[in-house]
Amino acid sequence: MGNFSYLNNKQVIQMRVALFLMFFLAMAIISLSCSKNTDRPISVIGFTSIQPFAEMLSQEFYKGHPEANVEVQAEGSTAGIEAVRSEIAEIGMCSLNLKNDETLDSVTIALDGLAIMVHSSNPIEQLSLQQIQEIFIGKRIARWSQVGGNDLPIYIITREEDSGTHEAFMNLVMHKVRISRKALTQESNGAVRELVRNDPSAINSMSQDLVMGEAKILDLEKILGVNGIALSHATVYCAVSTA
Repeated sequence: MGNFSYLNNKQVIQMRVALFLMFFLAMAIISLSCSKNTDRPISVIGFTSIQPFAEMLSQEFYKGHPEANVEVQAEGSTAGIEAVRSEIAEIGMCSLNLKNDETLDSVTIALDGLAIMVHSSNPIEQLSLQQIQEIFIGKRIARWSQVGGNDLPIYIITREEDSGTHEAFMNLVMHKVRISRKALTQESNGAVRELVRNDPSAINSMSQDLVMGEAKILDLEKILGVNGIALSHATVYCAVSTA
């Protein structure tokens, strides 16, 4: 996973903050009152970023239970929680913190980072945490030229409020300060990525796993470094392993 011996405790802390290491509590939330109807498919609903992982897990599950029928649907963290509570789903996929919810059992299955993304033609390579906050507030920094980029307006794209990605970004980056009302809200990661890929002015945040899992990522979009630290599997691993 790389050489981390040069990092001291202060650098590790800065890395965790700078990468917005979400501890995206990518959780499988299992209802305490699961249905006993064996004819019904096992429904897994929730967090978009976990969908590919959940589909791989379902394939492993089939090996021991070939008669089973598992249906995985990506509809967002909040939808996953509500689906389990209403007994529509047996398992919910979620990135929200449920430590104080006694009605659900949760299991952490993965950790993730949060990437700040722009169009691949954007000359900006790094932003500070404060600059990102100001960009998403939309008042002091409204053009890319204010942070060393092209003389273009900054086009903010964000997920809906029920999204786990949005909640993590609000907690770890914005500290509950409202994002600009001019931001365009999208209900899926696919829609967000399509907008970023087609607009040199765009900026957004997304799960690291979604944007780093494709070999052609740099052809159409770019991940920015934060506070001088590049986002990678190695730097996230380092921050997690030393936490």
